[in-house]
Amino acid sequence: MARLSVIGAGYLGVTHAVCMAHLGHDVVVIDTNTQRIEQLAAGIVPFHEPELAELLTKTIASGTITFTNDWATIAANADVHFLCVGTPQQSGSHAADMSQVFGAVASLSEHLSGSATVVGKSTVPVGTAATIAAQLKDRCGDDVRLVWNPEFLREGFAVQDTLHPDRIVLGVSDESDANIVKEIYAASLSDGTPLLVTDYATAELVKVAANAFLATKISFINAFADLADATGADITQLADAIGHDTRIGRRFLNAGVGFGGGCLPKDIRALQARATELGLADQFAFLTAVDDINKSRQRTVVERTLEALDGNLEHKTVAILGAAFKPDSDDVRDSPALHVAQTLADNGARVQIHDPEAIRVLRSKESDLVLCDSIEEALTDADVVLHLTEWAVYREIDPAQVGALVRNRVIIDGRNVLDRDRWTNADWSISYLGKPGS
Repeated sequence: MARLSVIGAGYLGVTHAVCMAHLGHDVVVIDTNTQRIEQLAAGIVPFHEPELAELLTKTIASGTITFTNDWATIAANADVHFLCVGTPQQSGSHAADMSQVFGAVASLSEHLSGSATVVGKSTVPVGTAATIAAQLKDRCGDDVRLVWNPEFLREGFAVQDTLHPDRIVLGVSDESDANIVKEIYAASLSDGTPLLVTDYATAELVKVAANAFLATKISFINAFADLADATGADITQLADAIGHDTRIGRRFLNAGVGFGGGCLPKDIRALQARATELGLADQFAFLTAVDDINKSRQRTVVERTLEALDGNLEHKTVAILGAAFKPDSDDVRDSPALHVAQTLADNGARVQIHDPEAIRVLRSKESDLVLCDSIEEALTDADVVLHLTEWAVYREIDPAQVGALVRNRVIIDGRNVLDRDRWTNADWSISYLGKPGS
């Protein structure tokens, strides 16, 4: 088995490291955040991801994973170094902040001697890999190779996506450089996972192209949800109908409050910024519309809430079910639910919010939201209820039972998944986005 290092102990880095250790590779993880390293070494995953905590415990016990904040240690104990640091959106710009990427490359380069392979997994603007390859050659000579291997993790399914990916993409300058990474992924490749070996630029573009397409698909159906509202059409039936077309497909055609998280919003903005740098602003102007439509969904929910409260938020209590941008995650980055919650609070409402996992994250942030540990606490004395993250536990709510907790039995389903009959039979008024009777 290979000796690997993983640079960056964030969501991507921890998931990749633990899964590689689970496959039997010797893995050492480095991060400049000493507290994060200590947590992980103690078996504590600092974020929510199904299956990951159990695998971390097992790999620590087996000795296949260790943690450090010393660059000399990873240089001495690994031959392949996975670059998994963050590329957040720059403050005041749509462009990606590349300081962590170039900082990690510089720190690693100081300690490399002899043969090594650096494998980039961070989502970066196209052209970054070529720059890093040139830096590595200048600092370390020809014995250090660069392979670009974009990640395709879905939060909530990241362990399975790592152990059983739907494709593996390797960007190289020389096809032979891919061999060592193929060996690391031998288990997946033997299971028939498709492999594409290509150039750096293509590999870099695969992830952002996929995210731009998915974001566009979501905003497309959400634009039609507005048209459905205006004409009395049913957006869910419309999505079902066009989804039968194999050229379109049904996935990512669920209308609602929109997309969020740490990938889609920042990636489409960074792609547009990079395209503009390359003189292609007009060709990628559609991404502005994609982003604007997504933001408009949050405004739509706020407007629906105002309508339900006769235009007055003062002294009104709004219960919000969901804070994370998607279920099975505690990620609140660019969360539509959290944006709606904060907008309502900023305009005078008392906002009581619940989430099975993300409340823990919100407690670490300054906020005027009322953070609730139970659904019942969030619903108590609510004038209107908003369902904004489609956790399974919310679908299982007994509308008749919780009806006694609220002031008004009014619920807005921002994800279009709650059963209308169950709620209306319990004397609730329920509305959706893009469905008749809303």
